[in-house]
Amino acid sequence: MIAISQLSKIYDTGAIKVNALNQVNLEIEKGDFVAIIGASGSGKSTLMNILGCLDQPSKGNYTLDGVRVDTLNGDELSAIRNLKIGFVFQSFNLIPRTSALHNVELPMIYARVSKRERLIKAREALEKVGLGDRFDHNPNELSGGQKQRVAIARALVNSPAIILADEPTGNLDSHSTEEIMEIFQSLNDEGATIILVTHEPEIAAQAKRVITFKDGRIIEDIRHDAEAIQ
Repeated sequence: MIAISQLSKIYDTGAIKVNALNQVNLEIEKGDFVAIIGASGSGKSTLMNILGCLDQPSKGNYTLDGVRVDTLNGDELSAIRNLKIGFVFQSFNLIPRTSALHNVELPMIYARVSKRERLIKAREALEKVGLGDRFDHNPNELSGGQKQRVAIARALVNSPAIILADEPTGNLDSHSTEEIMEIFQSLNDEGATIILVTHEPEIAAQAKRVITFKDGRIIEDIRHDAEAIQ
């Protein structure tokens, strides 16, 4: 599903150069559930931005679902983001004055899906995350956990190749955190490929595989049901 080879990202301010990623090699199989963990400045967020086609590497190759992403132009990257990647953010990133249903519809509008099909898929996605009774509720009428469920539903509607979750439990209480992680586990059991960035070891421990970053490099790559592979 994902293959990264000798990937580097250098930020050059003119006065200083920062190696945010330093020759990273990584493969992630379809159906995996991977947690990426590390201290602030370790490179995990930079990697997530590149995986999500929000940024491009300075050097190296990135292949997503058979497509060489590092060679694409801006319009092609936008298409990849919309069709192959589902995003879940810490801050939810919902449109405030529109319903849960319409928030979930948005990726399909950009993908030019018909109105009838959009409504069907958006309803199905919200029902899947336990919000079948909240179609018409705006974000300000939802709890933090419910907002994150809407965000997960939105990430699912285009049947993406991967779901990228950036600190998805960072703004949630312990009960909502447990509910959201149960949804991710259920989606992964159904075959979804999930990559989750977190600074919380107890959240990372719920993934099948935990990758630890430090100073722009992978220093540990452990599968819970197997021996460390790096």
